Formats: sequence, structure tokens, C-alpha cells
Amino acid sequence: MGKGSTKFLIGILIILILLAGGTLAYKIVKDKEKQEVQTEVSNNENEEALVTEIKQKEIQIYKGNDRPIAVMYDNHNQAWPQAGLNKAYLVYEIIVEGGETRLMALYKGADLELIGPVRSSRHYFLDYAMENDAIYVHFGWSPQAQSDIKKFSIHNINGIYEDGSTFWRSKQKYAPHNAVTSTKNIIQSATKKGYRTTSEEESVLKYTADEVNLDGARDATSITIPHSELQKVKYEYDAENKVYKRYARNKQQTDWETSEPITTKNIIVTKCDNYTLQDTENKGRQGLKNIGTFDGYYLTNGKVIEIKCIKNARDEKTVYQDLEGNEIKVNDGNTWINICPINAKIVIEPEVVEPEGKTLNANTTNTTTSRT
Repeated sequence: MGKGSTKFLIGILIILILLAGGTLAYKIVKDKEKQEVQTEVSNNENEEALVTEIKQKEIQIYKGNDRPIAVMYDNHNQAWPQAGLNKAYLVYEIIVEGGETRLMALYKGADLELIGPVRSSRHYFLDYAMENDAIYVHFGWSPQAQSDIKKFSIHNINGIYEDGSTFWRSKQKYAPHNAVTSTKNIIQSATKKGYRTTSEEESVLKYTADEVNLDGARDATSITIPHSELQKVKYEYDAENKVYKRYARNKQQTDWETSEPITTKNIIVTKCDNYTLQDTENKGRQGLKNIGTFDGYYLTNGKVIEIKCIKNARDEKTVYQDLEGNEIKVNDGNTWINICPINAKIVIEPEVVEPEGKTLNANTTNTTTSRT
């Protein structure tokens, strides 16, 4: 073979080596790029999963900066069924005159076309509107409530003095049990009055996104709470849906619009006494000894624990603690707070029955008296 042929073959070999090296280098680069893309996709998926997990752990019942709205509900049996209670994040039930109770339902960021029937204010409900930083909605007021609303400069919407655009009378019920409103109307009225409609206040209750099961606590498949001889309330546990269904005067409570049962995830009972006001009207209106430390119960997911309910001033948040002094964690769901007399014969089934007349230690101070 001549020198020319040898050089030619060497040249071909060099070219083949270069091509092979280039192909290998190209493959290495592509494999690296593919691996980087896969790593990026994996990271994105992990990031998305983390965001989803974080969102899932965000409290749903109390979020956003919408200012709460507190609405006084008529709870006379002629007002039943009521509309919108299942959409409230918190409902208070407290005694009024004649052995009746009234409800105060709190909404945050809700959109409801029908709320009510709405009834008049009683002064001790203001304590719980204030601790929730709520716009207070009512239809009329007692002299004590009128005085305290002015004293505490409470942002309130009184249906009696509205221009007709906020409340209306339902034809499905009879007066005075038929005054109703909507969240849209309430916000419009609040805006006209110059009230603040946003709030950065933390919730009264310490919610947690992790399920609270009260491990080791006593079973509580039902609880009966006598606010008075007339108004006896019972909650029965629905294990399938992990909520309590509400009954009053042996009648299941339902929603006016949907006919769905009224339910709650959490129940808090506070035991403090009410008393009859000695005022000039002699209508049997009540006062409430709600400043101090009181015994109570917390029920959720079919279990119950004893708690302490601590309220140091009318405009301060109530703190709910277990018997070891820790603030209780409350499940992410709606809550009913029932405030009943100290000697109420509360029955918790299947295990706990309190004898009538039993009085637990309670440090009470009477501050919600008549101011007229």
C-alpha cells in the first residue's frame, strides 16, 4: 500500500473517531438535559404537592380579612325553622326573658341571600359580638342593650331604623317572627354607615387543621342542655358525618331554605348564672354573670372533656382551657356555644350524668347589669 493510501485511511479513521466522539458527547449532553428536565418536573411536582398540603392545612372555617357579622336570631318556636345557621362559623345560645333563648350567629366572608328571622338585642350578647370584632345586626333592642351599644361604640345595624333596603318581612311567617335580611344588604348598610368591613383580629377559638379526636376522653354520643324548663336543647352525634345534630324541645332543628338538619362540628358549654333585672319595665329581662372563670365542656367527634371558660372583661376574648390550663384546640368546623345556668342538669350520654343542683367552683363577677 502506498503512502497516499495510508494517509487516506488514517484520515478516514480520524473522521470516524471524531464522529463517534461527537455522537457520544451529544448523547451525554442530551441525557444530562433529560435528567435535569426530569429533576425539574419532579421538583415542581413536589412543590405543587407541598402547596396543596399547605392549603389543605389552612383553616377553612375562619380565614380571610372579612369582618365578622353577628346576627341576633329569633329562637321562639314560631320563628322555626331559621335560615342560614349552618353557614355560621360560630353560634351563641343564651337565655332571655320568659325562659326563651336567643341565638347570635357569626358569619365571616359568607354570601347568604336569606338570614333570620332577626330579633332584638340583649345587652350581654354584646360581650360576644365585641370579642369577635363583629358588626352587630339586630331588629330592636332592650333599654340596656341600647345604652351599652352607645357606651361601647358598637358598630350596629338596627332594623327598626333602617330605610327598608336592609330588612324585609317574609310572608311565610307572622310578625314579629318574620324580619329577615341578607349578607349583601348588611354589608351595603355597614358601608353606608362608614363601618369598617375588614378585620385582622384572630379568632376567639384556637382552630387546628389537624383532626382533634380527644383521645382517651369520655364518649359523648349525645348531650342534653336545659337552658330553662322551656328551652331544653339536645345534640346527637352522627358518627358517619362526624357532626352533632341539633334538637330543641324534642324537635329536630332544620334549615328554612334547604330543610337540611342543623349540625355542628364542635359544642362548647359554659355554665354561668343568669338573673332577672329589676328595672322599671318589669318584663323579666335577664342579666348574665359571665365575667370570671366558669366550668364547662367541649365536645367534638363523639368525645367530651371538661374545660374552664375564662372571660376577664366584657370586651375581652373568652379563653377556653382544659383542666391542665392549656387552651383547647378546636376542630376546623362550625361551633355552637351554649351558655346555661350553673345548676342546669346536663346529661352527657352514655357515661356522664350530673345530679341536679350540683354547683362547680366558679369565680363570678356580676358586671352585665341594667344601666337604665
